[in-house]
Amino acid sequence: MRHVYDVLIIGSGAAGLTAALTLAPEMRVAVLSKGKMQAGSTQWAQGGIAAVLEATDSIQSHIDDTLIAGAGLCSEEATRYVVERGKAAIEGLIALGVEFDLAGDNGAPGSKAREDGYDYHLTREGGHSHRRIIHAADATGKALQKTLSERALASPNIDVFENHVAIDVITDRHLETDRGYTDQAHGAYVLNLTNHSVETFSAKATIMATGGAARVYQYSSNPNSSTGDGIAMAWRAGCRVTNMEFNQFHPTCLFHPNERTFLITEAMRGEGAVLLGKNGRRFMPRYDKRGELAPRDIVARAIDSEMKRTGAENVWLDITHKDADFVISHFPNIYRHCKKLGIDITTDRIPVVPAAHYTCGGIHVDLAAKTDLENLYAIGESCHTGLHGANRMASNSLLECLVMGRAAADNILANKGNFPEPAEARAWDESKVTDSDEEVVVSHNWKELRRFMWDYVGIVRTDKRLARAKRRVDLLSAEIHEYYGNFRVTADLLELRNLVTVSDLIVRSAQMRKESRGLHFTADYPDCLEDARETTLIPFGQAISDRVE
Repeated sequence: MRHVYDVLIIGSGAAGLTAALTLAPEMRVAVLSKGKMQAGSTQWAQGGIAAVLEATDSIQSHIDDTLIAGAGLCSEEATRYVVERGKAAIEGLIALGVEFDLAGDNGAPGSKAREDGYDYHLTREGGHSHRRIIHAADATGKALQKTLSERALASPNIDVFENHVAIDVITDRHLETDRGYTDQAHGAYVLNLTNHSVETFSAKATIMATGGAARVYQYSSNPNSSTGDGIAMAWRAGCRVTNMEFNQFHPTCLFHPNERTFLITEAMRGEGAVLLGKNGRRFMPRYDKRGELAPRDIVARAIDSEMKRTGAENVWLDITHKDADFVISHFPNIYRHCKKLGIDITTDRIPVVPAAHYTCGGIHVDLAAKTDLENLYAIGESCHTGLHGANRMASNSLLECLVMGRAAADNILANKGNFPEPAEARAWDESKVTDSDEEVVVSHNWKELRRFMWDYVGIVRTDKRLARAKRRVDLLSAEIHEYYGNFRVTADLLELRNLVTVSDLIVRSAQMRKESRGLHFTADYPDCLEDARETTLIPFGQAISDRVE
């Protein structure tokens, strides 16, 4: 089956839906979602969105904070571009109907009836020098996803395809006839999970908005869908990837036998929560003068060090010294979730461990979100704009989704008369494959991959660990390539294929960086070099395109 649209957007989170809603007044858009629209990472975001919204703050301060957190690898141009558009992005969300918390007279979140005249409540998170995090209680992503999804579903020019998994970008080599173009994207091959058929989605422009790859690790705060699909697909299609070694580990993921992925927002530390070790004493001041408000990489390494030093399975996050009403009003979602597990955060310390959280590198793009492949764009966590550098600062991610989603759409709209009509690709050929009778291979390889990536390419790395990981990645890659070529595709196989590709990119990038910087810490090279350089991998060994600088 062939679908034809002006624009194909792969991913239904904040970035993808922002682009879709911007395009919809003038172009027909298809949005693909691996599962339900609410299943992606946006839905899980707790803290909020960073933006300069009050007079005591400034654009330059937000830029400076971001550059410091990025450890010398942020692009100042990209950082300024995103930060300067922060207030407009927030105002756009408010106009769409997102209900952010308002500040009461005591500074706590108050009534959400905006006509009462209160200003929006802003909180502060690690790395920020001001309160600039606007939020909807402690479930900002949920509020954002709900509003954007409702708007997209109501748009006559947006068709949402749930339970559709993208397989590969359609490029010139997949076309029925040679149209004389080179290095162009024409849509994607997609697995329809409802009827298990492979369909073609042809489009004038294609946008990757597939999120990150944190599920490559054994412990992650991300949903199961965060398997690096867009990064792997773009790499196979011929796009550069940059800074894949910088994987952010959130310091505080709930440690509980019945809950492996629940995040305890950084905003809790912004409101005064402290980290306690096995002995019940606060330890962060020994590692950084900023204490619990140090950037995430520092806090995560400190927790990892404390756990290894004392042999503890976890550390503790303690906000019990705050008034119970204050805690419940600020963190109602966390309070309810922990209470169901027998933890009352107003009286009990919260057991926490670090977990893979965010992929700071990704598909190399410019400030119009354009990749090396003509007519292919990438936005959100799947891309590398230069904003995050060697360490993403808290709550800059949703901001980037909104700003770059709009940037991609604006570029497509400005050039919509220049795109060729969607090209027809060859139909998916399953004549030489069969149904697998060894699905257990996929599940075993998935578990093995995530385990050795956690052990060898985690918070602290060494040359020996990376070499071990590379050998295992190579073996798995060969095995999965053979499996992929002989059996009909399934969602699990496609995700495993992408995770192995992304793991290889992470390991190779980490091996190239002979220093410790930001999120990449190696015991063999503990110092940070004076010359800060990005790590860029080029597929097929081709020359770097002059379309992306």
